[in-house]
Order: sequence, then C-alpha cells, then structure tokens
Amino acid sequence: MKKLEYAFFVGCTPKQSTPELMDSTLAIAQTLGISLVELEEATCCGASHLQDFDDFLSLVLNARNICYAEKRGLDIVTVCNTCQLNLATTKHRLDSDKELRDRVNEKLKEVNLEYKGSSKIKHFLYALIDDYGIDEIASRVKNPLKNLYIAPFYGCHNIRPKEIHAESNGNEDPYRPNSLDRLIVALGAHNVEYEFKSKCCGFHVELQAPKTANVISGNAMLDAIKHNADTMVTPCPLCHLRLDIQQKNISKEVGQNISIPILHLPQMVGLALGIDEERLGLKNNIAKVEFV
Repeated sequence: MKKLEYAFFVGCTPKQSTPELMDSTLAIAQTLGISLVELEEATCCGASHLQDFDDFLSLVLNARNICYAEKRGLDIVTVCNTCQLNLATTKHRLDSDKELRDRVNEKLKEVNLEYKGSSKIKHFLYALIDDYGIDEIASRVKNPLKNLYIAPFYGCHNIRPKEIHAESNGNEDPYRPNSLDRLIVALGAHNVEYEFKSKCCGFHVELQAPKTANVISGNAMLDAIKHNADTMVTPCPLCHLRLDIQQKNISKEVGQNISIPILHLPQMVGLALGIDEERLGLKNNIAKVEFV
C-alpha cells in the first residue's frame, strides 16, 4: 500500500475547543501510517460567518490557506465539516472562474503567493474510506466494536451542496449518505439507521436562536435513542460541541432527559484499532463514554 501524506488543515476548533479530536486524529494517523503535515501558517476558514460579511475576503483567506498546501505539493485533509465546506467552496469557485481567480491572485501577490488549484480538499472521513481503504481499515481492527449500536451523525457541511463535494466524497448522496455507516460496520459495530442522521445540528444558529438550535439537536438525538443507539459518532467538531456539551440545555428544551455518549470519528476508529483511551482523549468528552 502506498504511503499517504496530506497537508493537515487543523482549523480552530480541534486545538482550542475539542483537543480530543486533535489527539485522536494524530493517534490513528500514526497507527495507520498516514502522514499529516500540519499547515501551521494557515488561519481560520471564516467559519461560515466571515463569508456573509465579506465574500471576497473569505476567498482570499481560504485561497491563501490552500496555497500553503500547494507549495508542499500535497492535498489537504480536514477534520471539520465547516472547514471542509469553506476550503472546497473556494477551490470550486476559483477553479471555475478565471476572472475571480485572477482577482484573488492579485491580492495574494502581496504575500508572495499564487493560487494554482493543484491541491485537492478532502475530509479525513473520505481519506480513510477512499484513499486508505475501508477493507484495509477492517483488516487492522484489533478490538471489534461488535456489541455497539452506533448512530452516525453526518451534519451538513461535509455532504452539501453536492456539486462542491462530489469530487472529494465519492459522490456521496447528500440526503442518504452511507460512508460513515459503512465504516461503522467495517469496525465490527452495528450501524443505526434513523431519519435525522444527515440533518443540521443547529450549531450555526446557536447564538441567534438557541432554542431552535436545541430543538434541532434534540430531534436528532431522540431519534437515535429511539432506534436503540448506544452512542452517536460525528465527523464534525462543531456538531460534537452541540450534541456532547449541550445535552442538559437540549433536555430542558425538548422536555425529555437526553443522555447519550457522542464520539468523534477518530475516537471510534481508534477504539477499534485498540488505541488506549488516554491517547484518544476520551476523558475530555462531556457525556461520559462509559462503554469503554
């Protein structure tokens, strides 16, 4: 198997709010022999908020981030759905609009950079499934999760809009995704099929409409629990912040007690690979992962 190497766009959240995601990502990458070269020069992707305030600045910012991967001759891997969306959207727009690309590059000249479009943008989920290979991952499982019923929660920004992500996620159906389901099965667990697995978590309306955000999250969690999920797993740290940290507030809003462990994608993979819980940062999860 060829050696996999990526430019690692960490973003803000894994180092500040969800350090367990950073720890578990590096742990499984090391175990699987995947090289992640951190883009230390990179900055925030704009978090889908800068984009509403200054669209051109957002394009320049994300093009700049992509340039650092291009200089290394590497494709980018992300661990946040929103980072994935913003980087991929920038690439899609600049690759399909020469005039816009020229305007962005004129600005990038100020920092001696030029966007060329040579680096692909891929979420770690699809790097694992498509590049490393789901069968290869299954062959590396040391601790099959055979007694667990796991509900996948995809979130929005990794799968929609389809035209932005089609190249990087293997044309995943944005309303009936199955990549995370297939990975769950490959790790020996039972995947839980439920209606809300590809719905929004409510993160991006949390400040403006917290009640709405809690209802949205609550609907998803109650649906997973209704279908006998032992735990939920998400590839997005923003979804994880909602579902894991906000369970008390969500319970108050929906009028029912909600208590279910929420795993980051690499934490789930790491458990199956036999990586110890300290390296996976499970102590940082708010809803305790007692089944470990």
